[in-house]
Amino acid sequence: MFEKLAQSARAVVEDARHEAARRGDRRLGTDHLLLALLHEEELAHAVGVDAATAAEAANQLDRDALTAIGLDLGSFNPTAHAAASKRVPLTAGANATLQQTLVSAAAEKARTVTSRHILLALLDRREPDSAATLLTALAVDREAARDRLTTLA
Repeated sequence: MFEKLAQSARAVVEDARHEAARRGDRRLGTDHLLLALLHEEELAHAVGVDAATAAEAANQLDRDALTAIGLDLGSFNPTAHAAASKRVPLTAGANATLQQTLVSAAAEKARTVTSRHILLALLDRREPDSAATLLTALAVDREAARDRLTTLA
């Protein structure tokens, strides 16, 4: 699957791998893909959220989840990150998203599978998927974002 991705899409997956390591996660999830995609200015503009705002919202979701099970970290922020391995396994959601990316690109008869196609696939995810939860927390209008992304094709 990875060999079918254009350089921009490969860079997003690589950045998502680093994002997973930065967050201390052992698996690459859809939230990591979303956070990596939002570093591309054009995509962030289409979604209406910048990477820093999304990262803070993801951190708050993590804190809220820990608080819900009785753990209060206060202002603790991890200072060490997990090592980014070359072979970070994908969550089922991330795997499904990348497969949907290929289907969407084929439906457009696109010659290359780009990062825009990954973002379009993420916009279709539904909660409890981590990217869908993050998009909801950020109050992203998915249909408006999709419309803006289709004009980028």
